[in-house]
Amino acid sequence: MYIIKVKGIAKIPDYVQLRDEKFTLLAYFRVDRPDKSLDKLGLGDKQDQIMHIINNLPFGQVTKLEI
Repeated sequence: MYIIKVKGIAKIPDYVQLRDEKFTLLAYFRVDRPDKSLDKLGLGDKQDQIMHIINNLPFGQVTKLEI
C-alpha cells in the first residue's frame, strides 16, 4: 500500500490518499478525520501507527506503507 499526503489550499484542508500496489485509490480522507476511512479498510486498529507516519510525512511524497 502507498500513502500520499496532499497539501490543501485556502479553505480546502490537507488530505491523505491510500493506494494499492496498482495505484488504485483505496481511501481519501482529511488528515484530521481518518476514523471512518481506516475502519472501512480494516485498519482501524492500526490508526495510531498510520497517523504517526502521516504526521511525519512531507506533502507530495509517495511513501510505501508497510503495516
